[in-house]
Amino acid sequence: MATPGRYPLAILGAGALGLHFAARLAAVGPVALVARNAVRAAALRAGVEVDSRRFVPEVFAPDALPQADWVILLVKTGDTAEAARTALALQPRGVVSLQNGLVEALLTEACGTVPAGQGITTEGAFREGSRVQPAGAGETLLPPGFETLAAALGAAGLRARVEPDIAAARLAKLLVNVAINPLAALFRVPNGALLEAPHRVLLEALVSEAWPVLREAGLTLDEAAALARVQAVATATAANRASMLQDVLAGRPTEIDAITGALLAMAAAQGRGLPTHQAVYTLIRRLAG
Repeated sequence: MATPGRYPLAILGAGALGLHFAARLAAVGPVALVARNAVRAAALRAGVEVDSRRFVPEVFAPDALPQADWVILLVKTGDTAEAARTALALQPRGVVSLQNGLVEALLTEACGTVPAGQGITTEGAFREGSRVQPAGAGETLLPPGFETLAAALGAAGLRARVEPDIAAARLAKLLVNVAINPLAALFRVPNGALLEAPHRVLLEALVSEAWPVLREAGLTLDEAAALARVQAVATATAANRASMLQDVLAGRPTEIDAITGALLAMAAAQGRGLPTHQAVYTLIRRLAG
């Protein structure tokens, strides 16, 4: 492992997706990976299998950090505030979240004068035992001001670009998440199975019910295009185990409050009821204890 210094990039979050991004970026240049604690960092220094290759990350614990120009947050939404504080300790030029849910307001408040924003990614990866398996190449969209980071991701072979209307893109990602994540967790199936009977009718119902809420909030897709977007992501990540499914299988807390909960809050503010999403929300909360 390199002596701690200043890295061009850092990934905060050493889950399946964080390791996937770190492995891709490390193939073309230095990248610091920040684990949740010293025990996890020590375990990762022994190496981990990512996409059938042994990857030995340059990994750090939160109490022994290097410096980094750009920081990508890939932690659970409930850990956003703490992750932002850790990111600031890296003395970055900018911090970008690729988390689920809608966390930009919390992130920008926590980062203060350091440029910060929330992008989206449809890259997929899941754990299979001790190894990490990528599952479908997606696209990563970043807020304006993160052009340098988009170029670095592109150099690593990841599809990435700056999206001027990132707010609408986040709503489109939320639509994908509220449709795919809870159903995959409830039925314990990979994303692609949601396009087949009997799950498809529920997938379409969730999209149809969410669309008017998100449209009023600023989603730029019409209803047909919204359904097509969800179907396209499910197809592109057919083999992927959605993050909520991974959490349920591992007995971890889910991000249902940050995903479906965020949609339900929007609907309530608009005076709308979403009975199907409410039912799914209740079932996930019960399932996850």
